[in-house]
Amino acid sequence: MGLVQSWANEPLLKTAFAEQVKSMQQLEALVEKTIKDHLKEAGLLGQLKRCLKVEGIGFLTGARLIAAFQRGDFRNADAFIAFLGMDLRVAKSGQKDGRRSLTKRGDPEARRLLHNAAMSASRTPAWKGFYEAQRARGFSTTQALVILARKLARVVFALLKGQSEYQPKVG
Repeated sequence: MGLVQSWANEPLLKTAFAEQVKSMQQLEALVEKTIKDHLKEAGLLGQLKRCLKVEGIGFLTGARLIAAFQRGDFRNADAFIAFLGMDLRVAKSGQKDGRRSLTKRGDPEARRLLHNAAMSASRTPAWKGFYEAQRARGFSTTQALVILARKLARVVFALLKGQSEYQPKVG
């Protein structure tokens, strides 16, 4: 999109970019249709619809989380979080408390999608308060987004595990 805007005054490039953008949109639609067909074939479209009701969770994120959920038999949300590689590695030794960091053992694409979902969710009325509360507690923007991404993963896990419908908090 940035290239299209930066060369907007060049007529030859404008048409070339328009063709490229149209081609990319067609490719995106094809990929989305293929994913949807696979989910339908596996009987998971209902699960996707459940996930899409969560603010911030989009089509790709929902599909990726469903795929991750299907890969294991998770006893609880912590196991699912660990599978995604979003659990914390604690560095402690005696009196020394080290920095905490993500283990990053799981699917990097799922983590990236969850981070993007958290960025989107942090702007919605349902999650903005939660995000701002984390920032007020002194967490950096990235840390607050990771906390929100973990929360979103927990919500999705609960929906998928319990086959329940999403009920956003009111007020």
